Amino acid sequence: MHHHTTFHDPVLVALSILIAALASYTALDLATRMRAASGRTRRSWLVAAAIAMGGGIWSMHFVGMLAFNLPGIEISYDPFLTLLSLVIPIVVAAAAFAVVGRRPQALLASGFAMGLGIAGMHYTGMAAMRMAAFMEYDPRWVVLSIAIAISASVVALWLAFRNTSAVQRLFAGLVMGLAISGMHYAAMEGAMFLPTSPMAGQAGHLGVGQAPLAFLLAGITIGILSIGIAAAVYDRASAERAQREANALRRSEERFRLLVEGIVDHAIFMLDPDGRVGNWNLGARRLMGYRDDIVGTSYTIFHTEEDCAAGAPARALVEAEREGKSAIEGWRVRKDGSRFWAEATIVAVRNESGAIAGFANIVRDVSERRRAQEALDRAREALMMSQKMETIGQLTGGVAHDFNNLLAAVLGSLELLKKRLPSGDPRIQRLVDNAMQGAQRGASLTQRMLAFARKQDLRPAVVDVRELVHGMASLLKFEAGIRVETLFPMDLPKVKVDANQLELAVLNLAVNARDAMPDGGLITIAAREERDGGLPTSGYVALSVSDTGCGMDNETLKHAQEPFFTTKGVGKGTGLGLSMVHGLAEQSGGRLVLKSRPGEGTTADIWLPIAEETAVPDLRAEAPAPVPRASRQLAVLVVDDDLLVLENTAVMLEDLGHTVIEARSGEEALDLLRRTGTVDLVVTDYAMPGMTGLQLASAVAAERPGTVILLSSGYADLPSDARSSLPRLSKPFDQAALAKAVEAAMHEEEPTGSIVAFRPKSA
Repeated sequence: MHHHTTFHDPVLVALSILIAALASYTALDLATRMRAASGRTRRSWLVAAAIAMGGGIWSMHFVGMLAFNLPGIEISYDPFLTLLSLVIPIVVAAAAFAVVGRRPQALLASGFAMGLGIAGMHYTGMAAMRMAAFMEYDPRWVVLSIAIAISASVVALWLAFRNTSAVQRLFAGLVMGLAISGMHYAAMEGAMFLPTSPMAGQAGHLGVGQAPLAFLLAGITIGILSIGIAAAVYDRASAERAQREANALRRSEERFRLLVEGIVDHAIFMLDPDGRVGNWNLGARRLMGYRDDIVGTSYTIFHTEEDCAAGAPARALVEAEREGKSAIEGWRVRKDGSRFWAEATIVAVRNESGAIAGFANIVRDVSERRRAQEALDRAREALMMSQKMETIGQLTGGVAHDFNNLLAAVLGSLELLKKRLPSGDPRIQRLVDNAMQGAQRGASLTQRMLAFARKQDLRPAVVDVRELVHGMASLLKFEAGIRVETLFPMDLPKVKVDANQLELAVLNLAVNARDAMPDGGLITIAAREERDGGLPTSGYVALSVSDTGCGMDNETLKHAQEPFFTTKGVGKGTGLGLSMVHGLAEQSGGRLVLKSRPGEGTTADIWLPIAEETAVPDLRAEAPAPVPRASRQLAVLVVDDDLLVLENTAVMLEDLGHTVIEARSGEEALDLLRRTGTVDLVVTDYAMPGMTGLQLASAVAAERPGTVILLSSGYADLPSDARSSLPRLSKPFDQAALAKAVEAAMHEEEPTGSIVAFRPKSA
């Protein structure tokens, strides 16, 4: 048996080398696209590259087999093995490209496996030959062909996954084509064909002939070229689309840059995932005061030391990463160290895979808004306090009016009772005196309430403050541990104020000072001249009462002038003392100023306007004189809706020697007046249901013009025209005040519209 002589068609050999080169170039080009893509697109390029590489190697092999000739022997191919030889390189190439694309360090192992697959494709294709000859292989050429296949595979994978230009890929494709062709023809050089019997070789033969194989090869080659052309077309379309997108992105970035740079009242800057400043806009430079040297610095430099110590900047980044956004308000620090109140919003910026790429921090100076809000809150609080004080004042005035009616009945009855008691029992006299003193204290309390409500009757006069305080020396004697000092300049101006109310105010302040010093201390009463353009007049005397007691904190000082607020124990204070002083100062045209610190004592300043007149009332205490009987008997109509006050007033007038007619309403009084022949005087309450005292006075004046009318009232909120036209008698009143008011009204000993008031002893 001898070897059959073989030869190759040089044209087809050249064509096989060209097909290998074109397929290699196409596969490398497609692999480059696979490397730059992801997801479905990456898989598509992977399949295309594997088909180009595997199909190109298969086409080169069978074109080379078409170039192979055995004279006198017809060659065909088994369809199954032929198809299997096509599948093997495609699958192996796809697997190798996929592994190296994810694990570059597996290059050698993948190249080795791919080389074996290509060699397997070659020898599977050789096994598919059907001919009247027997093949043998020289082992040396087989090993050489496998080595060439492995080397070509390693080089192909290395070139596919490194950055190469088009020229480099073209050169690499030529080299790959020569290497793969070299592997094929080296393997063919090692193949030996031994002729056999034609009948034995043809028995049961069913295969693909040379012509069908040529058509199949042409289709595969055209498919590979079509893939290359499609890739080129896609490249051009992608390049044009990328250029359009790049231009649009550039224009969008330019517009965004202009927009961001144009916002000067917001600081906008980007942070990296660690919180370091990447870049920022002009508004950030203007607001924060830094230049570009801040880039790369942690954004905690904008926070206060307190926030940094508490970990607030890190918490804000964590919250923004978790929630997507973090919005807070707080203090921020500029480069010069100044602080401003800022509204800061941190937004997380993520990439396509969802990982944190950084943060956008937007800061706005809202200091003005905060100050406006604080001012609004203060105004709202002041308005609420004003409404509260007005409501309490109205309530207090009404309660004081009713209480005055009760006290008028109690005082009048006690006074008349004292006259009728036998003088031989001093215990009974003492009990009556105690009862009258309690009623007088109640009258003092109602004056405080009316002073707070600003409804008490004040008789302002020119007062020498220094003389007034010195005249109170007997009232300002406290426990042995309490010392009282007075400091007054010799040239202190006189003030215009109600002397009795001022005495009561000073006494209240002194008692408060005493209570603030349970272990003893010093009370200083002083006065000084002050000037203040914020008050109605510019000249004032500030009368101050200071102590060395426990003092008050800011919260207590804030509420000290509120009615019924007291720091004393239950039953030890009414909470109206400072309210009364405040009401007196305000009604007199001045103000009350409190200054205090815990542990340093308290100072209360009563600012009173300086008087323009020079007359000073006599403040010396006068001994109460017995009430004389009236010089002449009068017919008096007493009108009051309170039965106790009505009866008490009637009894006191009868005790003075007058004839009294009682009426419980204005309508009843008018009816009695029409049926009574002579009425010299009408004593009427002001606040009565149905018809007020002023309305009754108008009706009486219309029916009996000569009748004298005396108006009795517990507070002074009367119409301005009525105050100057009728004599007044303030509730509560005793018999002496009643007698004086009657004499004044009948004999016009005092100016019209005068007020006769009951002055209780200071308690």
